[in-house]
Amino acid sequence: MTSAYRLLLFAALMVPCTTRAETYAQKLGWKADDVVLILHIDDAGMSHASNLGVMQSTEQGAATSFSIMMPCPWVPELVNWIKKNPTVDSGLHLTMTAEWKLYRWGPLAGKSVVPGLVDEQGCLWHSVEQVCAHATPDEIETEIRAQILRAEKLGIEITHLDSHMGTLFARADYFERFLKVGIERKIPILAVGGHMTHAMVENGDAAKALKPLASKIWDAGLPVIDDLHTSVTSWKPPEKKERVLQLIRELKPGITEILFHASVMTEEFPLITGSAASRHADTEFLKSPELKALIKERNIHLTTWRELKKRRDQVGK
Repeated sequence: MTSAYRLLLFAALMVPCTTRAETYAQKLGWKADDVVLILHIDDAGMSHASNLGVMQSTEQGAATSFSIMMPCPWVPELVNWIKKNPTVDSGLHLTMTAEWKLYRWGPLAGKSVVPGLVDEQGCLWHSVEQVCAHATPDEIETEIRAQILRAEKLGIEITHLDSHMGTLFARADYFERFLKVGIERKIPILAVGGHMTHAMVENGDAAKALKPLASKIWDAGLPVIDDLHTSVTSWKPPEKKERVLQLIRELKPGITEILFHASVMTEEFPLITGSAASRHADTEFLKSPELKALIKERNIHLTTWRELKKRRDQVGK
């Protein structure tokens, strides 16, 4: 080996490898280094406080998406707002549980139709584990369809589907029905299949199980995202702003969704949930000037499920 060849080989080894897998953002037309972000709010329609959080975080803040709990009693209030704001990203937070102690709801399909989803009080079960122990996949699919039907009757344009408390990701046969309905109705579902930097840490088992299905979801004409962050609500209010800002500073290229539970501190809301202060902090963060400044500084592309579906349709097969 000549000295010149050794020098060339050494130089080549010293060059860092920059090759990385194509992101789903690239597949949808963004550039390789683009950071694309969905700032998403769960639990819309759950309460008046939840609705105010969605409205304020969308109108005054940087939130780009939300999903609605159709069995909950405050859905009509949100529907009236959506009709005045028809371009908002209004998904369904498909709901198979009623977790609170003093504030409950039942299935939309009817208790006699989906008895495995109903507890001794006539409400949906408190926990995901209870649902998994009692409800059949047929009952899950029936309730999914009932919630979609109610949304359509109320005039909601359904931009995407996801799962309250992750129930539809808890069993493979539940997820199969979730996927089946999404593909059949051509409605995007929450599906992560890219680098999964946060998803693998937070929900490793579910992420590993889902990743092989990403290509099937994509090939069915639905968009897929690269990563999902779900832990914000568990962060304490005093530290939340800086922690989320740091999270956003470190986001990798690709499409990432960050989940919030933005709400407003109404008089009754702390009686519903012990996480009222944390949810209120979500609203304040999404409205914060620091968030808007960071989005501009990093040249982050804010997006919606509506836009993802439009881009997926344009890409075609």
